[in-house]
Amino acid sequence: MKLSVFTVATPDLTPEELAKAAVAAGIDGIEWRFKDIPADATQEKPSFWRNNLCSIDPAASDAELERFKLAALNENLVNLSITPYLNNCDVAETENVFKAAQKVGVPFIRVGVPGYDRTQNYNDLFAKAVDYLHHCQELSQQYGVKGIIEIHHQTISTSASSAHRLVAGFNPDHIGVLHDAGNMVHEGFENYRMGLELLGPYLAHVHVKNAAWKLTGEEEDGIKLWKSDWSPIDEGIVNWKQLFSDLKAVGYDGYLGIEDFSGQYGSADMLKNFATKVKQWLA
Repeated sequence: MKLSVFTVATPDLTPEELAKAAVAAGIDGIEWRFKDIPADATQEKPSFWRNNLCSIDPAASDAELERFKLAALNENLVNLSITPYLNNCDVAETENVFKAAQKVGVPFIRVGVPGYDRTQNYNDLFAKAVDYLHHCQELSQQYGVKGIIEIHHQTISTSASSAHRLVAGFNPDHIGVLHDAGNMVHEGFENYRMGLELLGPYLAHVHVKNAAWKLTGEEEDGIKLWKSDWSPIDEGIVNWKQLFSDLKAVGYDGYLGIEDFSGQYGSADMLKNFATKVKQWLA
């Protein structure tokens, strides 16, 4: 297995700085965040989801896309993915990402999954998602770039089994699943080995992060309330050594992408810590 970094987790680094830091840490590939910076955030301190300096603007010109592509290639790194936020399942918006992905030369992008907040029936959202994924499969064939859905809390794809139900009718050469055990701490936990076995050929990528549950100190009608939040990769609920063993057991040989939101380290040290610990656990 090889290592990658999703640049949402390195908001204070420029593309060129990120590439050099990745090389120094022993990381092999880059997953570029594909999201604009809000106008009112440009003067803010860099942050994961707002003023992220390592993001491709969806309106980027070909020259700007080339900058990101070369930032990786000049350091002998792989441009692994473009990772947008497409949960509205807008086909035209998704095609724009496929076009950019083809220009940057990545093998896959993250496509959308509807969110779930109890205001719409799951079955209606599932039908919408399946229709959308049919378009994504056609776009994948057209542009030569795979579309993958992410296991993510507060969506209709919170677990391996719910993700598998969405993709089972599609060709795994064109539609796959991004396994994210850190997200499954918040919602969607299943036995990892079972979920990986279920996904089979649809398992396309793996994100590495961690989270934990803590009592809030509050109660509601006598019920103690809990809250989940991000944690360092070796301090949360996910046992990564066990999960790596499970990945090996199902024959996974793809990338492990860091997406650490714990704030334990600065970006460069976070990458080094990730690479050191993952290599230790894999060994």
